[in-house]
Formats: sequence, structure tokens, C-alpha cells
Amino acid sequence: MLNVLELQKKLVAAALPSGFEHKVAEVISEIVKPYVDEVYTDALGNVIAHKKGPGKKIMMPAHMDTIGFMATYIDDKGFIRVTNIGGISASNMVATPVRFENGVKGIIQIEGKADLTSAARNAVAMTNMFIDIGAKSKEEAESLVEIGMVAVFDTETKVIFNDHLVSPYCDDLICCVSLILAMEQLKDVEPVNDLYYVFSTQEEVGLRGAITSAYHIDPDLGIALDVCSVGDIPAVSVPMVVGLGKGPTIKIKDASVICNPQAVEFLRKAAKANNIPYQNEILLAGGTDTAAMQKTRGGVIAGCISVPTRYIHSPQEMVAISDVENAAKLLAAAVCQKIEF
Repeated sequence: MLNVLELQKKLVAAALPSGFEHKVAEVISEIVKPYVDEVYTDALGNVIAHKKGPGKKIMMPAHMDTIGFMATYIDDKGFIRVTNIGGISASNMVATPVRFENGVKGIIQIEGKADLTSAARNAVAMTNMFIDIGAKSKEEAESLVEIGMVAVFDTETKVIFNDHLVSPYCDDLICCVSLILAMEQLKDVEPVNDLYYVFSTQEEVGLRGAITSAYHIDPDLGIALDVCSVGDIPAVSVPMVVGLGKGPTIKIKDASVICNPQAVEFLRKAAKANNIPYQNEILLAGGTDTAAMQKTRGGVIAGCISVPTRYIHSPQEMVAISDVENAAKLLAAAVCQKIEF
């Protein structure tokens, strides 16, 4: 049986930002081969794993790209300026360890004195940030890092108290883990529907991989897997009922999509029939591959299962392993249902 922690570690080790997903794509392709009839990669780098079935087409994307950085300039002292790939709050990045795609490591820092008061942190912009790799000169830095190289967080993946997992890139690698777990559960199950598991690219920069893969697959139903914010931490700016350890969520709405009621009910029916705990999710900001699928071709009925996550888009995100496992169980149970709409 696959293990959540070990899978997450394996994916994080291969992770790179949007547009550079080839390494994690190779890892995922090898893992999922035993569970499907075919695995292929399209022009945009999406990994599509197809388990053939007699029923309607169900597309299930979890994005394998991450937020990160790209080197834009190296100064005379060897410090590397970067731009962001995806949504990054510069104030959360101070003193974060990073690794470039070639393995070179460094830390992100802020210009001048590291004033970490709340007001100062909120004023920090990407233009104030640099990566220090320990180089003594521009020439030494240029021998290690080229302009255009990308970097990701180099923080630890571990389990802390109870079943809480802390890791970079739970968004959305932990949902790739859930998708793989669902595939494992369905390995020896004769499919009722025609199943397309999609590990999508470039979600963080505009849902691009899901747009092209949904157009190609032309599904009858789309069920995305992504993370969502929670309301169980101090000083939440927008109150939410969602909390860690209470089960995955069934999305009703976010800033990019109003999920089709048929898809919401399809997921709720599976949860209730199989005694899988779930939470109702209304997310006031952010979007997922759900929106990309819903708007493809003539329109697709679309919904989303989310894993509640603390500290999204930070160097250390937190999830409950039970929620990750239950998200997989919910997806597996749902796609075994006959689609009546």
C-alpha cells in the first residue's frame, strides 16, 4: 500500500515551477503505470493516465506544477535577483532555503537590514529580494546559476504531531498523492466509466495544462483535486467552516467557478454511501482546474474535491494525512458510480 509521506517526499524532490514540470512528470509516470491501460504526455507536458471503461468520460486533474522563482540578474557580488513564477508573497519568503533546478542551494533574503516587523514585511516586494548562494563574485555565481534557471523551496517534508504533514508544495503535490492513492484503490476494479487521471501543468500561471487536456479529452464530467484554505487558525481574515482533519471538502464555489450542482451532488452521494467524512467548501478567493474544465468546448459539468491546507503558498504548508487519504477514497468511490446526467 502506498504511503502518503513517502509519496510526497518523492514528488517534492522532483518538483519545479510551472513550465518546468518534466522531472516530476517522469516520476509520476513511472508510479502510475501499473494502475492504468496507458500513460502519455501531451505537448504541454500534462501526464494523462487512461483507464479504459465502457461508460462516460471522467477527467480528474491534480496539478503537478508549483510556485517558484526564476533568476533574472546577477550582480557584481554574486547575489541573484529573481522573479516569481505563480503567486508568491515576498514577505513570507525571508530566509527561506531554496534550490535551483541544477541542485545549487541558497537562501532568499531582503535588501538592507532584515526588519521583520509586520509593517516592514508587508511592504516587501520581489524587487527587494535576492538569493544568496554563497558566491564571492559575479563570475563565480554565473558559473553555478544561469539567467532563466528556476528555483523552488528547499524546506523539509515531515509528519508532526498526530497525523499532520508539513511540506512545501502541498499545493498541489499532496493532491497528486491523493490521485495516485485513488488509482491504487481502483487497480483491480472493473471501471464503470472511462477514467482519465491527469497530472496537469501550469495551473499556477493560468490553468493552462487543464485547458488543453480538457479540450483533448472532452470529458462528460470533470472532478479536480486541489487544496483549499481553512478557518481553524488564528486571525483568519475571511471566516471559513473548513478545518484540518474533518475530511476533504466538496467545493461549491470559488473565485473562478460555481460548481455544477450535478457534480456537487454526485460527490456528496458517494461520500454518504461510503461513510466518508466531508466538508462543504465556499472559497472566496483563488481558482482551480475545475474552472478550466467547465469552460472547455461546449461546457463540461465540473466539481472539485479539496484537501484543507494551512499556510498555502508558503514554504511550509500543513495538511492532515487523514484528509489526503479520505480525498482519495471519495474520488475512488465517486467514479465507480454510474453517471445519470
